[in-house]
This record gives sequence, structure tokens and C-alpha cells, in this order.
Amino acid sequence: MIVLGIDPGSTRIGFGLISKEKEIKLIDYGVIEFNRKNGGLDKLVLEVTSKLGELIKKYKPELVGIEKIFFSKNVKTGIEVAQTRGALILELAKYNIPMKEISPSEVKSAITGYGMAEKKAVAKTVEKLLKVEKLKGYDDASDALAIALTAAMSD
Repeated sequence: MIVLGIDPGSTRIGFGLISKEKEIKLIDYGVIEFNRKNGGLDKLVLEVTSKLGELIKKYKPELVGIEKIFFSKNVKTGIEVAQTRGALILELAKYNIPMKEISPSEVKSAITGYGMAEKKAVAKTVEKLLKVEKLKGYDDASDALAIALTAAMSD
């Protein structure tokens, strides 16, 4: 089974793809970046959903884990993440892929055993689980892999 993990953000979306058979294996990971200043919400939605659609067509995931929104002090960023997340969920619905919404503390608990773990601890554990020496790029991608692993473990 191929599992896609998604870490929605206000300017980039982390994605991680794993295969869950006898062993869990890394397929691909990275970020979808966009600039909110280059156009309105309509352009953002079209760009993000198009890129997600390309990933879905290429890898054909059978399960998706998407992070629930965690609000902090910055309400503006929270609203932007919610808008992006809504567009992603709509795109996923078009492909009729089962989806699990997972909170940040559920991810941390599933990966490290501690729901308040730091991002570095989560990334290190993801590297060990996927037998990768060092994940490259933004934290959004390693977070997305952690979300994919959590979704795969709970299936």
C-alpha cells in the first residue's frame, strides 16, 4: 500500500510517500512551494491542487494522512493554512482516496512515543524508521513523512 502524508502550510506544503508492505520503504518526499503574493486565493488553489493532483496521478496512493490544523498565536497564518488545507482536502476527495486527519501530538506520539517531542526528535526517528541517513530539505517534508508513517501504522 502506498501512503501519502501531507503537512499543509501557508507558503509550502510538505509531502511524503511511503510504501507499506512487509517493510515500510521511502518512495519520495519534498515540498510544494508557492508565493501568496503572486496572485489571489484562486491562483493559489489552482497551483496547489494541480501539483497535488500530479503527485496522486504519479504515485497512486491508497491512503492519505493530513495534519490537522494547530493554531498558535498568529491567527492570520492559521487562516491561510486552513484555506490551503481545504483546497487539498477537496483535491483528495476528487480521487476518492481514504483520508486520516492526524493532530501534531498524535504524530509525535506515534513516531517518538512522546506527544510533546521536538521536531528534531521526530525527524531523527523518521530517518531511522525509513533507514535514511539524513533527510534533506525543509522540516515540512520530514513532518509529512511522519504523518504518512502515522497513517500507515494506524491502518
